[in-house]
Amino acid sequence: MYIAITAQKLGQSYSNSAADYVAYLEKENEGLEQENQEHFFNQTEDRITPDKVISEIDANTAKLKKTEPKFYSIVVSPSQRELKKIADNPEALKTYTRELMKDYAKSFYREKPVTVDQIKYFAKIEHERTYRGFEKEVLENAPYRKRIAKLENDIRKVARGELKGTIKKLEQEIAALKEAAPHQINGQMIVAGMKKEGNQSHIHIIVSRKDVTNTFSLSPGSNYKASEVEMHGKKVQRGFHRDQFFEKAEQTFDRVFGYDRNFVETYTAKKTLVKNPAMFRMLLGNLPTNEKALALKLLSKSGMRIPSIPTNKVQLALKVFHRLRRGMQRAIESGSIGI
Repeated sequence: MYIAITAQKLGQSYSNSAADYVAYLEKENEGLEQENQEHFFNQTEDRITPDKVISEIDANTAKLKKTEPKFYSIVVSPSQRELKKIADNPEALKTYTRELMKDYAKSFYREKPVTVDQIKYFAKIEHERTYRGFEKEVLENAPYRKRIAKLENDIRKVARGELKGTIKKLEQEIAALKEAAPHQINGQMIVAGMKKEGNQSHIHIIVSRKDVTNTFSLSPGSNYKASEVEMHGKKVQRGFHRDQFFEKAEQTFDRVFGYDRNFVETYTAKKTLVKNPAMFRMLLGNLPTNEKALALKLLSKSGMRIPSIPTNKVQLALKVFHRLRRGMQRAIESGSIGI
């Protein structure tokens, strides 16, 4: 499970309107018949129009400064193993989203509990995902792309008479590198931005910074962690329990879909890896044999190069741990986490 919470920005300033983001989320509907399109939905409604999403989010910004986010994006991307459990079932994903937003509401730190009825949000399911720059396939293809870029530059220099050589030979070297790249789709080398194959369903949620009454601010931002401050001589609870939300998100997924989550798929395990690698190794080593074998398989798929080690005596190389730990640290600090 990969979950990211981000404030929507345009360069250095926050977006004044949700229009651009809504347009981006409508891209998969282009060219599709109405019955095949995915529509926006919220806690109680289906088939909400893009215009309604824009108008309601844009109008719900009372007293917010230009330097404050008007709305947040929550992206929920199940792993391939989780998607296999879901199968191709958009309605089940809608059910999960509605349960997830109850967890989101409960994660706000307030004297009076926040309920999902107070949250103004709109969600949409998408079925396509693209490769990101930090993913295993892109990283392992990077040396080939770098060499190809160098050869393409050499071809331009040869054409201008700045470099000796034959264009045909350089083109043959490029073709050989493209063929040798370890990760390809239909003969094309995988690069950042390329569409992934198979089931890639995920959820985009647009959530207003203000509650449905346009009165209270509800920010999940990383600068608003659960805390108490004194205002007008009275202690006031504010902030958002991010850890609680991430943990509840996966627990709710497991409950809704009957999913058997492995140790390394848990948010707790990922945070333990970042904060206490020795503890992570110990917990991993103490897993039952079958769970340990699956854990190693899942870690390997996440991009780790794991040496061949008997699963009853797990001693992963420190270099491997440091690599994954750095990635997890960046994810946690950016307000997202996933394996």
